[in-house]
Amino acid sequence: MSDNHPQNVEIAPYQGGADHLLSGFVVSGRWPSSTREWAQFLMLAVRLAAVPGLVPTTTVFLAVEDTPEGPLPGAVGLVTSAGPVLGDGAPGPGEFGSQTPPALLLLHPPSESRPSIPEASGAASGCVLLPGIPHLGLEHRASWVEAERDGTVTRLVSKVGVDPAQDPDTAVLAMLLAA
Repeated sequence: MSDNHPQNVEIAPYQGGADHLLSGFVVSGRWPSSTREWAQFLMLAVRLAAVPGLVPTTTVFLAVEDTPEGPLPGAVGLVTSAGPVLGDGAPGPGEFGSQTPPALLLLHPPSESRPSIPEASGAASGCVLLPGIPHLGLEHRASWVEAERDGTVTRLVSKVGVDPAQDPDTAVLAMLLAA
């Protein structure tokens, strides 16, 4: 994803279960190391969320440093589905507070996204929150992406110094981190 590092970040989506839903992503090479690289990752994830049926409802994804079983040389971790944002199987408040993950994502399928412009009807959207430690001077960072089914990105915003309470997506993700 970036030419500034000797090893690239490589992302491979994977599906699981009989329903063939998007289960997550295998991260190989190295983890994204900047807000920009996480925004690039989010662009890929949102483009996939725009494909009908892959992400049926708004879903939380969690970056974990576990690697998948099997022969995947260079795998450094997973960004895996933690469940829908609401309903059965949804993660609860503070569920990820004991060990703060490097990133949390929300992916909204087109049926649950509000396009930023009228021409983007049918677009999916998403947010990645990169938790900081504000009392130590490490600010929260976030990116938001909206993309149409053909892959056209209609919105991309990245921000450092995010107040999670100022955006519904970051507020939900911060609630999952609150211990």
